[in-house]
Amino acid sequence: MNFSPQKKTSNIIFLIAAFAIVSLILWNTNSFFKKFKEEERNKMEIWATAQLELLKSSKTMDLGDLTLKVFQKNSSTPMILVNKDGSIKTNNIAKKLAKDSVYIQKKIRQFQSENTPILIDDQGDHLQTLYYGNSDVLNKLKYYPLALLLIIFLFGTVIFFFFKTNKASEQNKLWAGMAKETAHQIGTPLSSLLGWNELLKAEQINPEITKEIEKDISRLETITERFSKIGSLPQLDEHDLVKETKDAYDYLKRRSSKLIHFTFDCEAETLPVLLNRSLYNWTIENLVKNGIDAMKGRGSIGIKIIPDGNMVHILVSDTGHGIPKSDYKTIFNPGFTSKKRGWGLGLSLVKRIVEEYHSGKIKVLSSSKKGTIMQISLKVMR
Repeated sequence: MNFSPQKKTSNIIFLIAAFAIVSLILWNTNSFFKKFKEEERNKMEIWATAQLELLKSSKTMDLGDLTLKVFQKNSSTPMILVNKDGSIKTNNIAKKLAKDSVYIQKKIRQFQSENTPILIDDQGDHLQTLYYGNSDVLNKLKYYPLALLLIIFLFGTVIFFFFKTNKASEQNKLWAGMAKETAHQIGTPLSSLLGWNELLKAEQINPEITKEIEKDISRLETITERFSKIGSLPQLDEHDLVKETKDAYDYLKRRSSKLIHFTFDCEAETLPVLLNRSLYNWTIENLVKNGIDAMKGRGSIGIKIIPDGNMVHILVSDTGHGIPKSDYKTIFNPGFTSKKRGWGLGLSLVKRIVEEYHSGKIKVLSSSKKGTIMQISLKVMR
């Protein structure tokens, strides 16, 4: 699907604007983080000054109100004070953890990597080393850009899938509309053919000729019915799977090249299954025709029906060139085709008919250079 130059330009402008906004938010967050970290550093330096005053004073009562206020206000930043004799004092760290020497050493290394330690000196005499970590607010702020990017990514993913689903829905409506219009257009010449065939009968033309014409008219009616059902929920009725599969097989066998060898194998006489006859026959025809194309008009086509408990498996095999394993799932995607000419809709319609309309399963059972086996699985009525 092609997009107009105006739409492409709008998309580019939108992407540039979104990138600019995200970059601005991240830059602003980073700047705020650095500023907040500098302010926290200033607070720690003030705290270190207050600590020096405490060490110089023999009595807590000799401390000024400002120094006491500094100690009282700092209740969020975790700190570890290491005296020059190696003894350790902690602040804003849980008491149980503060007694664990291994944990404290680990924290010292962590704090040292987060912030440069502050040396508490008195006229060149080193008294203590202050190690401090980031406060809870600073830690949360540090991970805020990652959380923001995650939110933007999730939001973008939701928008992408919304537009993708919306686009797929529009395409489905378009294909359904085209199919119904095709069915409508076929209906007019089909009515005319019915009339002409009746005239031929009245002229007592060879009955074999009119009989074959009737078969082709019936075939066109079936095709019209199939196209008219696309986009709407088809009615499922109880049918004999063996008979319906055999009918589709016989029709294709009579109208295919003599260079194609057909085989049919079934282990059961009857298998009651909920089917829409025209759509199921379309499925079998699509798979057989794909097989014939893969064999380039020469080889063997086999259909085998295998009952399996409350399920039945219909295997359609060919002796074509095979399907690469990497394409086992993508061959059912709309638009996928290995042919030079083709819309890539056949297998996607088959998948929809089997899985959405008949609640069954279809897959590539096996494939190699010797051929491919496609498997349809449906529930059997008991």
